[in-house]
Amino acid sequence: MLISGGEAVIREKDVSAAAGSASVQNGKAAAGRKRRAAASGFSVRYLVAAAMLSAVAVVLQYIEFSIPVMPSFIKLDLSDLPSLIGSFAMGPLWGGAIAGIKNLLHMMASQSGGVGELANFLINAAFVMTAGFIYQFNRTRKGALIGSFVGAAAAALISVPINYFIVYPFYTAFMPMDAIINAYKVIFPGIQDGNLLQCLLVFNLPFTFVKSLLSVVIVLLVYKRISPLIHGAGRRS
Repeated sequence: MLISGGEAVIREKDVSAAAGSASVQNGKAAAGRKRRAAASGFSVRYLVAAAMLSAVAVVLQYIEFSIPVMPSFIKLDLSDLPSLIGSFAMGPLWGGAIAGIKNLLHMMASQSGGVGELANFLINAAFVMTAGFIYQFNRTRKGALIGSFVGAAAAALISVPINYFIVYPFYTAFMPMDAIINAYKVIFPGIQDGNLLQCLLVFNLPFTFVKSLLSVVIVLLVYKRISPLIHGAGRRS
């Protein structure tokens, strides 16, 4: 059978189109493999980073300081730092996970029956997850500052009901409520007898807010050095 010149041209175009389609499909497949490999690499890298940040957080949780303007049973530690770094670098869920792992590990050597760790997790998670969530939409220093400020406010606000309904009722098994409130009155005599809520609003709420902001200042100073270690060389977030 003879093939006309027009038919030959059409067949050549069909072959060329098929080859082009196959090339596009191969390119998409290769790109998909690269994305999956990258995602897998980041998953492993993030898991390792989360484990290391959690370990650092546990150590920091044992390094605590008394504050002259606070009752002696309230301590300052900087264990929020690693979870805030994780929340900025990897996302708010990772920050919350680091806060959870930190408290699970701390609970193994704690005598609080898990109550202190639960309270710490809820307050820590409110702080770092809020900050990290807002930062996802504005990945700049300004976005980090706004997120951190809102997160610190969220942590301070949630600390009041958590302490009022969970922490302090538990600790009355070891220290009478009157003795707890008197510890506040020694510092500020204006506290009313039996008014735990006033103690929390006057002392604990601003303490939690300032403590969170202190963590923010430190994170902003070190984040650019730490971020490449989490994301890999040549990549910052």
